Amino acid sequence: MIISTLAFYLFATLTVASAFMVISSKNPVHSVLFLILAFFNSAALFVLLGAEFLAMILIVVYVGAVAVLFLFVVMMLDINFSELRQGFLQYLPIGALIGIILMIELLLVVGGWQLSPEALQLSSAPTVAMTEMNNTEQLGSLIYTQYVYLFQIAGMILLVAMIGAIVLTHRQRSGVKKQVIAEQVYRRPEDSMVVRKVEPGQGV
Repeated sequence: MIISTLAFYLFATLTVASAFMVISSKNPVHSVLFLILAFFNSAALFVLLGAEFLAMILIVVYVGAVAVLFLFVVMMLDINFSELRQGFLQYLPIGALIGIILMIELLLVVGGWQLSPEALQLSSAPTVAMTEMNNTEQLGSLIYTQYVYLFQIAGMILLVAMIGAIVLTHRQRSGVKKQVIAEQVYRRPEDSMVVRKVEPGQGV
C-alpha cells in the first residue's frame, strides 16, 4: 500500500504541475508538451483507481488528438515557423525532460509487479460490489444511470466549446479572400458580365 500511495502522490503532483504549466507557458509548443504529460499522469491515476478502460481511452483518444489541437493552435495564432526553427534547440531540453519523466513513469508501471508482489492480487480483486460486470459495463451503467444529467451537461459544454473554436478559426481577417454564399446566390448576370455587340470587322 505504501508504493501505491507514493505513486498516487507522484502522479497527482505531476498532473497538477503540468496543468498549471499548460496555462502559464507563453509558447504553444511547450503548452502541448505539458498537456501530453498531464494526460499520461491522469491515465496513471485512473489505473490506480482500477479504471483501466478510462486510462486507455485517455491515452488513445486525447493524446492522439493533441496533434489536432496543435494544428488548431497554429491556425489561430499564426505562428512564424522560421522563428520556431531558429529556436529549436531551446525546446530540446524541456522536451527531453518530459520524455524522461514519461519513460520513468512507464518503467514504474511495468516494473510495479516486481516492486510490489501484492499488487498482482490487488489487480485481480473486485473494486466494486457488482463483481459480475466488467470495468466497461460498470462505467457505462454508472454514467447513464446516476450521472446521466452531468454527462449531458458535459456534452453541451463540449458542443459550445467546439462552436467557439470554429468561430475563432473563421474570424474575419484583412487581406484574406473568403467565400460569401449569400453574395453568390443573389448576384445577377448583369453584375458579373457585359454583353457587347461586335460589328463585323471591328475589334472589341
